[in-house]
Amino acid sequence: MNASEPLRFTETEVRSYLPSGWSLGGDPSGRWDAKKRVWRATVIDNVDFDWPLVVDAGDAASLGRLEALRQAMDRVYRERLG
Repeated sequence: MNASEPLRFTETEVRSYLPSGWSLGGDPSGRWDAKKRVWRATVIDNVDFDWPLVVDAGDAASLGRLEALRQAMDRVYRERLG
């Protein structure tokens, strides 16, 4: 993954990292923010709260796309737990 390329994930890739009972909100394939160099999606937890899922292109370049996605989802999950 080159940090200058747009970052994209398939719906299946994102769903594979969601905890049980969580779902995707809005556009299930997320969206690329070229200005901030991040990929964003919205996930909905098991009590219907929305959480932003954000993957930085630099993280994807250094860690790999799927590892960067896993770590971003892990951050969201830990934030949700408080």
